[in-house]
Amino acid sequence: MQRTRRTPLSDPEQSSPPGDESAPPRTEPADLDSAGSSSSPASGDEPAGGEAALPEGSAAGEASDDSAFSAPPAGAAGGRRLVVLFGVVGLLVLGLDQLTKVLALQHLTPGEPVNVIGSLLKFNLIRNPGAAFSLGSDFTPVISAIQIIVAIGVVWLSRKLGSIGWAVAFGLLFGGAVGNITDRIFREPSPFHGHVVDFLQTPHWAIFNVADMAVTSAAALLVIQTLRGIKLDGTKDVGKK
Repeated sequence: MQRTRRTPLSDPEQSSPPGDESAPPRTEPADLDSAGSSSSPASGDEPAGGEAALPEGSAAGEASDDSAFSAPPAGAAGGRRLVVLFGVVGLLVLGLDQLTKVLALQHLTPGEPVNVIGSLLKFNLIRNPGAAFSLGSDFTPVISAIQIIVAIGVVWLSRKLGSIGWAVAFGLLFGGAVGNITDRIFREPSPFHGHVVDFLQTPHWAIFNVADMAVTSAAALLVIQTLRGIKLDGTKDVGKK
């Protein structure tokens, strides 16, 4: 029987053919931390604290949306537009109030009411020394002073407007207050004692004018804004819908 010559197992380090120096030598890193890992991000790509950055719209981004209720929705340009809206509404109310009063004085006679819509609406010209709807006729100077303070206060607060509803309400309030103040200052019998021109009459209600309507509408709108939780600067209470 012929004996087979056995070839010794080659050593792993000598598996390459002799003389082949193209294969790089096998080396091991001395320190894994200093060598780094392909699965870990490069330094500087990871934010401080070891947390990966979240894209916009993720849970962290959505959590920041709650702060929208604590900051005015409108910027500087939006605030200026609301101030302009306030001024436009106020001037329109003031102009309409004074125009209708002039027409009422020209075409109506005191004590001779004119039916406009049957008995639902009449034109009935009177001169009112009191406040809205002929109330407080014995306190004309006091009422005049209060209305002036209200008008100045509305102008001062208009710098903080951040809501269209508040801007319209302030415009109505300002125009109505100034409309009646104009009558008290410039109409007879004397400055700050002048009588306000009223000419609109409905059943079971005192005779009033456009300025009174504007002030009443402003009060109703301010109540609605408050019940909705909308503040002057446009922010909204989180607990109110």
